[in-house]
Amino acid sequence: MLNGLIVIVALTSVLLAAFAGQMSALTDSIVSSARGAVDLAIGLIGLMAFFLGLMRVAEDAGLLRHLARLIGPVLQRFFPAVPIDSPAMSAMILNISSNMLGLGNAATPFGIKAMEELDKINSKHGTATNAMVLFLAINTSALAILPSGVVSLRASVGSQDAMGIFIPTWFASGCATLVGITAALLLSRLRIYRSTEPEPVPAHTVAETPELDAPATLDKKPGRRWMGRLFWLVLAGLLARFIWESRTEATADVITDVTSTWMLPTLVATLILYGWVRGVRVYDSLVEGAKQGFQVALRIIPYLVAILVVVGMFRASGGIELLTLVLSPLTDLIGMPAEALPMALLRPLTGQGAFGVMAEIMTVHGADSLIGYMVSTFQGSTETTFYTLAVYYGAVGIRETRHTVPACLLADAAGLLGAVFIINLMFG
Repeated sequence: MLNGLIVIVALTSVLLAAFAGQMSALTDSIVSSARGAVDLAIGLIGLMAFFLGLMRVAEDAGLLRHLARLIGPVLQRFFPAVPIDSPAMSAMILNISSNMLGLGNAATPFGIKAMEELDKINSKHGTATNAMVLFLAINTSALAILPSGVVSLRASVGSQDAMGIFIPTWFASGCATLVGITAALLLSRLRIYRSTEPEPVPAHTVAETPELDAPATLDKKPGRRWMGRLFWLVLAGLLARFIWESRTEATADVITDVTSTWMLPTLVATLILYGWVRGVRVYDSLVEGAKQGFQVALRIIPYLVAILVVVGMFRASGGIELLTLVLSPLTDLIGMPAEALPMALLRPLTGQGAFGVMAEIMTVHGADSLIGYMVSTFQGSTETTFYTLAVYYGAVGIRETRHTVPACLLADAAGLLGAVFIINLMFG
C-alpha cells in the first residue's frame, strides 16, 4: 500500500503544482527535501550510536533479560509470535516506556533495535510481520504520559495553563493506541493480508539468544553496589534541592523542568550505572553498540529521502491547502476549527512542519484558546507516521508493509478525533 500511496501523492503533487503555477516551488522543495532527509539521517548518527551503545551495555549486564522476564508476559499477549526471552521483547519495552515518558530521543534507537530483533525471527525478510505492524501501530499512536516538549512550548509562548493538556493528551493518545492495536490485530485477519503473512520461524531457530545473558567475564566487585547506591542518594538529594529552590515557581513549571531536563540524563545514568555495578566493561560495550548505530543510520537514508521528498512535494504543491478547503465543512461538524485542520493534516507527514504550525497557531490565537489547546493535544497525542515508517522499516529493509499504513492512519485519526472531542468537552 505504501508503494501505491507514494506514487499517487507524487503524481498528484506535480499536477497540482502545474495547475497552480507552483512548479518552481515544487522544484525547490524536491531539492531541499532530499538534502534535508540526508541531513536528518546524519544528525541521527550520533544519537543512535550512543543509545544503541547503551542498549549493548544493558544487554551485556543482563538488564534486558530481566526486563523481558518481568514485563514480557504482559506484552506477549499482544505479540504471541515473539519469544518472551527475545531481545526484541525488552527493546520494545524500553521503546514504549521512553515514548510514554516523552523521551523521543531515546525511543527511536530503542525502537530500531526492537525492529532489528523482530526481523531476526522473520522468515521472509523485506516483508513486515504481524508483530512489526502492531509495534509500529503502537509507536505511531504515541501513548503519552508526559508530553513535556509540548508543555515547554506552551509555557514559552505565555500559557497560564501549560499543563492543561495532560488529561486531553492522555485521553486522545489512549484512543489512538486502542484503535491502533485493534486495527492492527483485525486487519491481519483479512484474507488479503493473511495471505502475505510470513510463516512463523520454527521454534528451534529462535532459541534464547546468548547475548541476553550477562557475559562470563563480568568483573563484579562488591564495592560497586554500594557506590551505586551512594550515587542515587546524592542524585536524589540534588533533585530535592532543585525542587526546593524552584518552590517559588508554579507547580506546572517545576514539573515541566523536571520531566524535560532530568529524565533523559537519569535514564543514561541508570543504564550506565547498572552495567558498571554488574561488572560490564562499559566503554567497550558502548563502542560496540555505537558501531551498529552508525551503520543503521546510514541504512535508513534512502528510505528517509523517498518519504520526505514526496511529503515535501505535496506541501509545496498546495496539497495541504486543498485538503483543508475540501475537508473544512466536515471538520466544522465535529467541532474542529478550520485553523486547526492544517496541523491535523501535517502531523502524520512531518514533525517539524507540524511543530512550526502549532507554534504559529498558538502565537496568533493564544496557547490557552480552544484552538491552542487543540493543536497542543494533536502534537502530544499522535506521531509523525510516515517518518516513523521510514526510519523503523528502513533500518531492516522492509518494503512490503502489508497493513501497516491503514492501521497507523486509523490510529492517527482516532487520536485527532479523541483530541477534538475532549478539548470541546473540557474547554469548549
